[in-house]
Amino acid sequence: MRPSSATVIPKACSRRTLPHYSQRPVSVTIRAPLLRSRPPIHTSTSCCPSFVTVALAPSRPSTRLDLFSSHLSLPKPSLELNTPFSTERSAVLEDETGNIIRKQRAEASIARAKEARKVQIEAQEPTKMSTQPAHPALMIPGPIEFDDAVLQQMSHYSESHVGQPFVNVFGEVLTNLRKLFQTTDPASQPFVISGSGTLGWDQVAANVCEPGDEALVLTTGYFSDSFADCLETYGVKTTQLKAPVGDRPQLDEIEKALKEKKYKIITITHVDTSTGVLSELKAVSDLVHRVSPDTLVCVDGVCSVGSEEIRFDEWKLDVVLTASQKAIGCPAGLSIVMASGKAIEVFKARKTRPMSYFGSWKNWLPIMQNYEAKKASYFATPSPQLVRALHTSLSQILSRPLEQRFADHKAASQRVKKALADIGLKCVAGKPENQANGMTAIYLPDGISPPDVLPSLMKKGIIFAGGLHKEIASKYVRFGHMGVSVTDPNRKDIEKAIEALKESLTEVGYKC
Repeated sequence: MRPSSATVIPKACSRRTLPHYSQRPVSVTIRAPLLRSRPPIHTSTSCCPSFVTVALAPSRPSTRLDLFSSHLSLPKPSLELNTPFSTERSAVLEDETGNIIRKQRAEASIARAKEARKVQIEAQEPTKMSTQPAHPALMIPGPIEFDDAVLQQMSHYSESHVGQPFVNVFGEVLTNLRKLFQTTDPASQPFVISGSGTLGWDQVAANVCEPGDEALVLTTGYFSDSFADCLETYGVKTTQLKAPVGDRPQLDEIEKALKEKKYKIITITHVDTSTGVLSELKAVSDLVHRVSPDTLVCVDGVCSVGSEEIRFDEWKLDVVLTASQKAIGCPAGLSIVMASGKAIEVFKARKTRPMSYFGSWKNWLPIMQNYEAKKASYFATPSPQLVRALHTSLSQILSRPLEQRFADHKAASQRVKKALADIGLKCVAGKPENQANGMTAIYLPDGISPPDVLPSLMKKGIIFAGGLHKEIASKYVRFGHMGVSVTDPNRKDIEKAIEALKESLTEVGYKC
């Protein structure tokens, strides 16, 4: 290292004059913020010349080597990371201004921060109609209308994804997801990864399945079919158990299929967004554990988590995948998965490497474990704004008993179904036990197609979705009723949507 030195010009010298000499000693005080951690600065004085030479202490030579040695001596996570940070560093807790929180104050500081965030969220709870710019109410089965406080988090200032303030928020998100899915088993593992709900299919196919494995797919619509297509892309052999449009496979049919062949997984689409069919999740899981206990129960909950009851531990589910933009009430862009300890063990015991890089739990499992432990970690960059929005949404959801939330969605669904029946319309899911609580697929009257009513609904400030199931696409529309449109008593989205539908049908000649 070269010795550091500095020459200081006295105040008497300007930039355009030569230094002059004086018989008086010169005393110089140097304020150097960058040197504050070094030993005191020694100055030398003389009568002549008036230049002052300042000798600085040499820097320590092995700083980076010491840092790496300390870094690599820490305990490794449960799985090696396939990233530049092959072993994650130990994290220190910092407050919102970046000051280090010492161990003896850490727990108290965390408690104060949680209480402050709770107060902030309560203060953000809407007490009046949305203050968002005027827009048609989005009454499709996702994305849905979002609460103002959630959207405000999307404009949060830019921050580091490995900074302690964000790490703390991400850790709380993972903990809150355990509460939403109703799991207290420490062996279960939540994942939050940038992507759509479809990425959850890839995670199942790439991590708990291997090429040649058998999967039984219960088909209730377009998305069930697509889940099977995803599995086949990864070399999984699928057997699809299909039901007529609007219905679901029956328990005796499922039992028969399970006895005919050994399946690695069974997939259940809890609510198929294309038909509004609700699958009987608990009954199917009970059946699987009785007939084929080694088969993993994997649930597509994209259109159900947050509006339908799911008891992850009690019902012995192995994987539930969902997305942020439906009943959870956060803008699209996050793939959310809850995996059981059994599913994680199956992943760890696989004989082949995961056939996805971005979706591989080999990369993501240590990351999620570190974030939940409030330790900075990195494999791929998350979206701090989306994660913060999810944190706000989950905090709002969990501020009330989950049983009340599910009851509210069921009551709203019954109001919608009754209103439709009163004007002579039928649901695609014809049987009450098959009908989802967060959405309704509605058959239009004979001779009327989606293009006849959707533009009119838009003019009245309501957006419905067109049909998606290829066999009936021209015959029905889809009405989403979940999230704040249900839980915020100041919003009248559902009532407005029903009235707009009546008016739109009347305009094209239907007598309501």
